[in-house]
Amino acid sequence: MSKLSHYDGQGQARMVDVSSKPPTRRQAVASAFVALSEEVLAALPKNPKGDPLEIARFAGIQAAKRTAELIPMCHPLPLSHIEVTASVAPGGISIRSEASTVAATGVEMEALTAAAVAALTVYDMCKALDKAITIREIVLESKSGGKSGAYRRSGTPR
Repeated sequence: MSKLSHYDGQGQARMVDVSSKPPTRRQAVASAFVALSEEVLAALPKNPKGDPLEIARFAGIQAAKRTAELIPMCHPLPLSHIEVTASVAPGGISIRSEASTVAATGVEMEALTAAAVAALTVYDMCKALDKAITIREIVLESKSGGKSGAYRRSGTPR
C-alpha cells in the first residue's frame, strides 16, 4: 500500500505538488442517494420553494466549481464539463455527477462534492416536510486518467 500523499516526511499536511505531472484528460463520476418517505416524494412537484431536483442540479454544478475553496488541499481545476442529474428512484432521489478536465490532477473531489451538495440541497428543499431525511452512499463510481489509471467501483454498470 502506498503512503498518503497529503503528508510530508514530518507528518504535516500539505498540498501535493503536481507541477511535474503532465496535463491529461481526466474524468470522474460520483453518486449519492437521498432517502425520502413516500409522503415527501409525493409532495416534490408541489414544493413552494421550487423544483428540488432542478435546484439540487444547479447547486451540484456550482459546488463542483468551488471544490478547492471547500476542501483545503484540493487544487483549483479548470473544469471542462460538469453534469449533475437528480431523479426520483424507489425510496428517494438518486444523484449522479460527472466532472471532467484536462489537468495535472484528477477531478474525483469535484464529482464527489457535486453529488454531496446536490444531496444536501434536496434535504434543504424538503426538510420542512420531514427532518428524518437520510443522505447516504456518497461514492466515487469511476475515474479515468492520470498516473493511477482507471477505477470502477465494484458493481457499477459500464
